[in-house]
Amino acid sequence: MADLFVSNVRPPGGPETNLLVRDGRIVASGNLPAEPGIPHLLGEGRILLPGLVDSHTHLDKSLLGLPWYRNEVGPRLIDKIENERSVRRTLPIDPRQQSERHARLAASHGVTHIRSHVDVDTEVGVAGIEGVLATRSELAGIIGIDLVAFPQSGLLIRPGTLALLEEALRLGAETVGGLDPCAIDRDPKGHLDAVFGLAERFGRGVDIHLHEPGEMGAFSMELIIERTRALGMRGRVVISHAFCLGMPDQAVVDPLIAALADAGVAICTTGSPSRPVPAVKRLMDAGVTVCAGNDGIRDTWSPYGNADMLERAMLIGLRNNLRCDDELQLALATCTTEGARTLGLQGYGTDTGCFADFILVAAETIAEAVAQRPNDRLVVRRGRLIAKGGSGLS
Repeated sequence: MADLFVSNVRPPGGPETNLLVRDGRIVASGNLPAEPGIPHLLGEGRILLPGLVDSHTHLDKSLLGLPWYRNEVGPRLIDKIENERSVRRTLPIDPRQQSERHARLAASHGVTHIRSHVDVDTEVGVAGIEGVLATRSELAGIIGIDLVAFPQSGLLIRPGTLALLEEALRLGAETVGGLDPCAIDRDPKGHLDAVFGLAERFGRGVDIHLHEPGEMGAFSMELIIERTRALGMRGRVVISHAFCLGMPDQAVVDPLIAALADAGVAICTTGSPSRPVPAVKRLMDAGVTVCAGNDGIRDTWSPYGNADMLERAMLIGLRNNLRCDDELQLALATCTTEGARTLGLQGYGTDTGCFADFILVAAETIAEAVAQRPNDRLVVRRGRLIAKGGSGLS
């Protein structure tokens, strides 16, 4: 936590102002005089935005900093899962080292909070959880990290995984993960009973990868919504990817969207270019919380990604055909306020009383910031300047 005086910044839709930060929180704004004895950050007319939120990534298995990996993985989901499990035995993927590399890169772009799905299975055990927890402790002054205990290789089909998920929660993972109840475990009731059972016992939230397409995905989504209602978990359940919401049959999709809004289940999207995706504006208009994430960053699944959530906002805008300035603000919201709501972040924003976690972007408007992704950014975390122009300072 630090003190800071920030001059000449522009809150979206407002005039230039100054900010005073005390002990890591914004305590005043307006036409304030510089405070003697505390650091002075020149905003130079940059737009003031709350810190970017990556609501879905995989810190434990990025290949950042390692030799280039030649990707020859097959097209199916199971191909990628099995290839990753095989490659993990030969590549030097140290979850502690790789998660720090990934998190530092994200922070340099203005990401102040991350939710990371961390692999838990019978081969790696909870080593990934332990590695990311160590990174969270090391980088606490730079970025906030929320862990999802994630059964990437399957849950019921790999006996022993459920006990490891329980161990991960005891170690400090905040959220119970799940994966394609029908397509991977082939037992939707058993899978969701296990996932929601852990969540109920430990008082944790749920975040389920749902790649399943069409009617299959819709069936799994209905079961997730049903359990959310039965356990009173409104606002604590996320469905990631949710490709089934991109199917063309609106007679199926419309009731799903209404049910998501009614049950308070959030959707996390990456704006994938290769699969049908949830319609961001339509979901938001219906009252569904829609957050966003980068997913994997240069890993065995894909060579793409640079951990920049401002770029992710642009990709979501492109994928959803968001062109008007107000629509681009929706794209950014998935990577800021909607992500903060999904993760339950307290003291998030740029109002007086909020934590001083923000970025200053050299752009005229939010739409320009999303469309052009200027690199001239200043990143502040808890009142301390941690990155400038895409380079970390810590």
